[in-house]
Amino acid sequence: MAVQTSPLIVKGGRGTWGDSPGTLLHRNLWTVQQPSLFTWQKQLISNFKQSQNANRDNSSSFRLRRKLLQSGGCSPCRCTVEPQQYVERARKCAPLLENFRAQDLPPSSSEWRAVPDIWKTTAELYGDRIALLDPHHNPPTQVTYKQLEQAILDFAEGLRICGISPDQNIALFADNSYRWLIADQGIMAAGAMDAVRGARSSTEELIHILTHSDSVALVVDNPEIYNKMSPRLKGYDKLKFVIVLWPLKNTVADDISNNDNNSSTHLPIYTYDEMLLSGRTSRQALAAVTSSGERVQYDVIRPDDVATLVYTSGTTGNPKGVMLTHANLLHQVRQLNSVVQPTAGDFVLSLLPPWHMYERSAEYFILAHGVTQVYTNIKHMKEDLVKYPPDYFIAVPLVFDTLYNGVQKQLAAASTTRRILAQTLLTISLAFMDFRRKQQGRDVTRAREKFDAITAAREWLLASIAALVLLPIHLLAQKLIYTKVLASIGIKKAAISGGGSLPPYVDKFFEAIGITLLNGYGLTETSPVVAARLPSNNVLGTVGWPIPETEIKVVDSQTGHTLPPGTKGSIKVRGPQVMKGYYKNPSATSKAIDDNGWFETGDLGWEVPVSEIGPSRACGGTFVLDGRAKDTIVLSTGENVEPQEIEEAAMQSKLIQNIMVVGQDQRRLGAVIVTNKDELHAATVEFKRSKGDESAPSRHDLNDSIRRELNKFVTLNCSFSVGPFVVLDEAFTIENGLLTPTLKVRREVVATRFEHEISTLFKTNRDK
Repeated sequence: MAVQTSPLIVKGGRGTWGDSPGTLLHRNLWTVQQPSLFTWQKQLISNFKQSQNANRDNSSSFRLRRKLLQSGGCSPCRCTVEPQQYVERARKCAPLLENFRAQDLPPSSSEWRAVPDIWKTTAELYGDRIALLDPHHNPPTQVTYKQLEQAILDFAEGLRICGISPDQNIALFADNSYRWLIADQGIMAAGAMDAVRGARSSTEELIHILTHSDSVALVVDNPEIYNKMSPRLKGYDKLKFVIVLWPLKNTVADDISNNDNNSSTHLPIYTYDEMLLSGRTSRQALAAVTSSGERVQYDVIRPDDVATLVYTSGTTGNPKGVMLTHANLLHQVRQLNSVVQPTAGDFVLSLLPPWHMYERSAEYFILAHGVTQVYTNIKHMKEDLVKYPPDYFIAVPLVFDTLYNGVQKQLAAASTTRRILAQTLLTISLAFMDFRRKQQGRDVTRAREKFDAITAAREWLLASIAALVLLPIHLLAQKLIYTKVLASIGIKKAAISGGGSLPPYVDKFFEAIGITLLNGYGLTETSPVVAARLPSNNVLGTVGWPIPETEIKVVDSQTGHTLPPGTKGSIKVRGPQVMKGYYKNPSATSKAIDDNGWFETGDLGWEVPVSEIGPSRACGGTFVLDGRAKDTIVLSTGENVEPQEIEEAAMQSKLIQNIMVVGQDQRRLGAVIVTNKDELHAATVEFKRSKGDESAPSRHDLNDSIRRELNKFVTLNCSFSVGPFVVLDEAFTIENGLLTPTLKVRREVVATRFEHEISTLFKTNRDK
């Protein structure tokens, strides 16, 4: 006869068992004073096994467990969360991951209902294949798919015994590593939600996210982050414990600042290894309990449960918490296969912050296909591209721009003859690619033009002849130059850019040297991918076609009416990947998502018209982005200017590190510029010497060099030119708050911090 008991209720630091009837629920409701955190679990397993050998009756096992608790062998201490919550709530799990069959699933179902369910499937399919390779942390680590599944289960159970209840929030502030993925998925597997951000974010931003998300626990990359946040935690009494993923010393206590003013030093602080060991031991205890025939009660994670809170970049103020569900994320995992098809054994280099939804969804997707993910960073990226040549490389436009500039610097450092030869061959290859795009119908720049059959045929014939003439020289360039460049970059199958606008010069360069560079479009609120270019039809200048189950439309921003292809307007998106809403912000949610489920992206763009003839015949149905509605600058002349185009053009100069175009309500545009000081000085010295001037460059000389660069890259290539500009001494960085964690310029912050410089800029140049 099965024993019927109520769960353990912790009172005054001691544990007692109640006698009211009900199904036995295995609860771990207490944390234990370090270092004896796991003693009670080991004793429980040992005594339970002894009880099974002596007497198979469930009631005797219950009596032994009660005796163990009453004798003090479990050493319970204060609960991290109110214990009554655990009496009222069942454990929550990902049904496939933990082999739990929900009533609405058939017995043999292998359907993913929650993101952590992925790891059960991958462990069965790929087993001992290496899933994660982390060569730059100490110690360097590789994790198989079986080990990954077990680590996620251990971390999830560790959270449960520390008192985490289903549907609570846990802040996860850490950078890219295999431990981040295990913590992220362990939190989800426990039925909780993680509020994520990078370790480089400002303390103010981290505190805002922690408190706004109502997080009851904090997971940090290293002790330094916690020490930085700790003085600001005074008065926030929801926080119950802290986990450090990468402690610097043998014990985490050695890493934490001993500050009398530190109001949070009373919090239990655990290491990553302690959480895994705790969870593993508790799972062994659970296995012992269930092997006796007793049942552990679970609730299951539902597809529409919130999986994570991802805070927007905050370019215009405090970031909003985007609620993404398991269904949102699983849509990405299932549908990104329409863009690329990774296979087991492929290598992928992981560089981006893992909390960034582009990187995060991409990681879930590629790992679901059995790839090996290698973790790298900016410091080691170039050597890792050679050491671990990736089949796929996922990054933001700035990374590809960095690779482009690296190649340009190598060419500039070559002998004069080699430099001229390389630049000439590259120029011819770029021209060859332009003609080939016209020949193949992938020239989106002609998409708004109308062609009759004769004109279209003439265009095709001229492009074909030109491409044929230039082909031998392009093949020579491949042999002499591009093979070496490809070896240094290492990308085999495709690179995928997202998270920002891909500059045309970078796009064309990668095409010319023979690397397939795809471009995608999405937002945090859309999990994120809604459209992407395809390897089979890579239309440069676009963000490709909507991925399956996704609708995109362009509307008039004033009337809301749908606009025909070729007409610029506001972009709206609808699909399974659209967020549940903004956390604790229903008014912002209702503004962003209408009653029909259409999400207002805030982006401007147009759909490429479908045409059966002409140089754009293969482009129909793709989308072209053309700025952000809120970034549009309206000049006093009434002209609307999208600053992004000008900024991208200016960033082609190796002398300019960052630029923000300004000019709202002015007669013309201006700019605030951060220079690459060494490059600027060297270029100015070289220019002066070419004029026979050996004197040291003055500030006026340096500004003249910048003006020449603006004329070269902006004036000759854009509809608007940059008038007055000011050079800033302060760089744009994440740390000083001028860049978002995704390396986008915080326009309002820059405008506010340098308000005087900008106003003086236009005042000084008013009459010029």
